[in-house]
Amino acid sequence: QVQLVESEGGLVQTGGSLRLSCVASGRTSSTHTMGWFRQPPGKEREFVATISWNGRTYYADSVKGRCTISRVYAENTVYLQMNSLKPEDTAVYYCAAKETTSNYYYSPSRHDYEYWGQGTQVTVSS
Repeated sequence: QVQLVESEGGLVQTGGSLRLSCVASGRTSSTHTMGWFRQPPGKEREFVATISWNGRTYYADSVKGRCTISRVYAENTVYLQMNSLKPEDTAVYYCAAKETTSNYYYSPSRHDYEYWGQGTQVTVSS
């Protein structure tokens, strides 16, 4: 089992920046692919970014160039740095983890992830 805890989100103005963190505990000795997803009001949960065990990254088109996912292994932490935020980035953001035997594996599909954080609200004001 892996437990994931996201940092507090917040209220940001359009054009602002915010960094979310996600700390993993429990069975962190296994190889995990990590992902960030978000759920805008009234919409389904959607992919934001993913990172493989060896650091390969992949982003949704909607955030490419504005967001960076990274991980610090010693801290069991994954970060999502978000810049140039827009009102359409307003959502509940979730961290997710998937155990994998591949160092290179990553996935943009929420159905592939076994563990989820509780979510954190990010609101971007216009």
